[in-house]
Amino acid sequence: MTNKLEGKTAVITGGTEGIGLATAKLFVKEGAYVFIMARREKELDEAVTAIGSNVTGVQGDVAKLADLDRFYETVGKVKGRIDIIFANAGVGEFVLFDKVSEEHFDRLFNINVKGALFTVQKGLPLLNDGGSIILTGSVASVKGTAAFGVYAASKAAIRSFVRTWTTDLKIVISAQILLARVRSRRR
Repeated sequence: MTNKLEGKTAVITGGTEGIGLATAKLFVKEGAYVFIMARREKELDEAVTAIGSNVTGVQGDVAKLADLDRFYETVGKVKGRIDIIFANAGVGEFVLFDKVSEEHFDRLFNINVKGALFTVQKGLPLLNDGGSIILTGSVASVKGTAAFGVYAASKAAIRSFVRTWTTDLKIVISAQILLARVRSRRR
């Protein structure tokens, strides 16, 4: 490995399987310290063990803002700052259009959309200048797949976030920098 992430701190939601776990392992091999968040304690413990070192697991649900607050409180106490936010937690379920329920819709949008938005928003105060934000999208957002409509719509929202946040975050970060300068001058 190249150690290109040496000294960096990353947060990954949905870090117990698939893309999230593979990314956490790679980031650690490249020198990063990784915080992973997942809903299921058993799988979280197994993932932390599989990653081995330079990792902290925090149990929580990205759809619950109090859990995200607790996650970032832990990150802040242990490392203070973040270099990479990877909003990866997501869920997909095949449900035919006429069988879509409110519970199905809410579950997918709460995890895939609400979770991604607030993972990034709540992590911004800890994000270092030049830090990276990564979102997990899907080809489903642009390709019609039978019984995958709600999932596809949730991933289309992620595509929209990427497009709008490139502008929004410039404004937010500029405002934060300006506010920090004003506060430092008052001291």
